[in-house]
Amino acid sequence: MAAVEFLPKEYGYVVLALVFYCFLNFWMAAQVGRARRRYNVPYPTLYAIESENKDAKRFNCVQRGHQNSLEMMPMFFILMILGGMKHPCISAGLGLLYSVTRFFYFRGYSTGDPQKRLTIGKYGFLAVFGLMFCTISFGISLIRG
Repeated sequence: MAAVEFLPKEYGYVVLALVFYCFLNFWMAAQVGRARRRYNVPYPTLYAIESENKDAKRFNCVQRGHQNSLEMMPMFFILMILGGMKHPCISAGLGLLYSVTRFFYFRGYSTGDPQKRLTIGKYGFLAVFGLMFCTISFGISLIRG
């Protein structure tokens, strides 16, 4: 394919890691949908109100776990896409690490105890910082020619 000749063939791993995260996001969204039914929080309500719903905190933790993952997604994607152009294997590995830690972040948050999101989920920031370094390296290589 002439359109992607400038990318290393290993960039395919970056693409697959990004798609893996998309599946994770769909799964998290489904968990929020289940929590809506379980805790009786109808659409379009984004967060339950504790004075109106005894399970509000539990639902809100499920919702917040997914919402935070959505908030981080643009940064994660752009760092993967750009950093992967110079360091595809490292970026793909960091992307998988990030996805796995996001799974545990979400599962921990969904327990209703927000502190549990950090047990394994906190290691996702190592992946993000690694992706930042890959992207910085790519930017410097472009400047130097």
